[in-house]
Amino acid sequence: MLIVTNRIPVAEGHEADFEERFRNRAHLIDQSPGFIKNLILRPVARRFDHKTGAWKESEEQGYYLVQTYWESEQAFWDWTNSDSFRKAHSNRPPAEMFAGSNVLEVHEIAMSTDAADQTAG
Repeated sequence: MLIVTNRIPVAEGHEADFEERFRNRAHLIDQSPGFIKNLILRPVARRFDHKTGAWKESEEQGYYLVQTYWESEQAFWDWTNSDSFRKAHSNRPPAEMFAGSNVLEVHEIAMSTDAADQTAG
């Protein structure tokens, strides 16, 4: 399995519009071969302070995480090279919606403690 995470710094005041774009998306990725699921994670303005052992409110820019899960790396690359991908990304949001550049990260699962991933011994 492959997980692709797009870390997106959404500008203050644009959070609702950003989330609405995903609610109203065309769902083209959903029919892509090898696609498993999509998660949109909203940042929480709290950070753990390791020195004090307490949680603190944070003023740091948080990142939305847009995660897509794929059966294989090839399935992801096939999606990025498809007409559906180009169509899904053709309606670009306004630049002021973002507080900086996004960061795209690709990961493989090294280990999971998810009960659904466990096999009987």
